[in-house]
Amino acid sequence: MRVLAVGAGGVGSAAAVIAARRDFFDLFVLADYDLSRAAKAVAATFDPRFVAAKVDASNADAVAALCLEHGITHVFNAVDPRFVLPVFEGAYAAGAHYLDMAMSLSRPHPTDPYRLCGVKLGDEQFDASDSWRESGLLALVGIGVEPGLSDIFARYAADHLFTEIDEIGVRDGSNLVVEGYDFAPSFSVWTTIEECLNPPVVYERERGWYTMSPFAEPEIFEFPGGIGPVECVHVEHEEVLLIPRWVEARKVTFKYGLGSEFIDVLKTLRKLGLDRTEKVRVGDAEVSPRDVVAGVLPDPATLGSKMTGVTCAGTWVTGTGKDGRPREVYLHHLVDNEWSMREYGAQAVVWQTAVNPVIALELLAVGTWQGAGVLGAEAFDPVPFLDKLVEFGSPWALQER
Repeated sequence: MRVLAVGAGGVGSAAAVIAARRDFFDLFVLADYDLSRAAKAVAATFDPRFVAAKVDASNADAVAALCLEHGITHVFNAVDPRFVLPVFEGAYAAGAHYLDMAMSLSRPHPTDPYRLCGVKLGDEQFDASDSWRESGLLALVGIGVEPGLSDIFARYAADHLFTEIDEIGVRDGSNLVVEGYDFAPSFSVWTTIEECLNPPVVYERERGWYTMSPFAEPEIFEFPGGIGPVECVHVEHEEVLLIPRWVEARKVTFKYGLGSEFIDVLKTLRKLGLDRTEKVRVGDAEVSPRDVVAGVLPDPATLGSKMTGVTCAGTWVTGTGKDGRPREVYLHHLVDNEWSMREYGAQAVVWQTAVNPVIALELLAVGTWQGAGVLGAEAFDPVPFLDKLVEFGSPWALQER
């Protein structure tokens, strides 16, 4: 296997350090628009299989050319969602398989955005599924932690725990604190603004996919690992678009434990128009307001040494168990920031995201997972993946509720 990772930010760099401990690949090219950043991440692996390169992720031809230059077999997309399509298309043009952690962007319904779906997350990628399948190529989409591991939990619950599922609810929360900052998101603020301020999507078997207002239906969810109760709200996320394609459930939701302060900041950004991606003229320059917000906030990859606490990603499932009785479980994965920093030098949220595509690449390399077309993690056997997560030293858990 010869891997091209596009993006040497927090997740791309963490994935490189994780992969350096494995032997399933021959070459790992870590590419970024900033060659020095890629080179720094490569140097941290102390591994001659790693090579740094420069690439423009917005240019499919540039991605394809880099693939061909290095004989790449698998492209791992570690840049933010606005670059999904050019990287996706560049991989296809080069005849390479593809993985990402976030899917092509949505566009709200033009007249009724808080009731009806417009272009949904991933629609543009699924539209290309036939071409990928006919070419014998796999695009494994949404294989981070959420989406990704959360979807694998959903498939595991359907296969091994339930005969009928009422609701699959992905629930994410943490008690992470960043010392010295009043406001410092632990993940890409560009992506956070996108998913939290877009109309969130809900799936119901009888109704299909529909939308509601951002931050709708707050609920208190009790998280394990010492995190405790956290208020969670609806946000737009890929699981709701992915899980129903492969897993039978009456309802699928995603709620995120943002906290009231975070929600207030996001609402203020929207009121001021600072969530916009369209460029505006400021003096002699043209800038995107959202890029400015991202530029003035700290890089999440640099926050690990100032961060304390635990992050939890998981999937809450209700329905009828294998014994015919009502059952409610929470399958989850905890990462303590102290552990991830000590073991890998990466803060908890980016490490928890990065480990999953590395495991998926290893399963593809050895042939345990196989497929063609545009597929989510739900399309594969979850057990080998969950076993690998334990093997990587970060086990998952199941909590009966």
